[in-house]
Amino acid sequence: MVAPYVATKELTDSNFTEATAGKTVVIDFWADWCGPCRSFAPVFTKVSAEYDDVIFGKVDVDANPGLAQAFGVTAIPTLVVMKNNTVLHSQPGAMNEKSLRSTIDKALQGPKRMTFQF
Repeated sequence: MVAPYVATKELTDSNFTEATAGKTVVIDFWADWCGPCRSFAPVFTKVSAEYDDVIFGKVDVDANPGLAQAFGVTAIPTLVVMKNNTVLHSQPGAMNEKSLRSTIDKALQGPKRMTFQF
């Protein structure tokens, strides 16, 4: 039997820069001992399969304290959306599928711009 496609990537202190450079990335900061992290994990994995051009990465904060510190993570799970090495959104707490999709879509759309007509 073939293993199912895993749409998420493990991000570490050592592979983070290379794995995310110039890309759109959604990151789940988590820990094995964290109950809300464990309940959020299947939601994160399911939604990750819906975005072809976005990397979904998971950072174990216990194994990668440098990344957690660099992103100012003080609570887990924490979701970070970044594009071209710029953080577009950061939010602590688990969420359901609908909220996760909405958060990602809003962050990727960026701020609303005004259109002027002359």
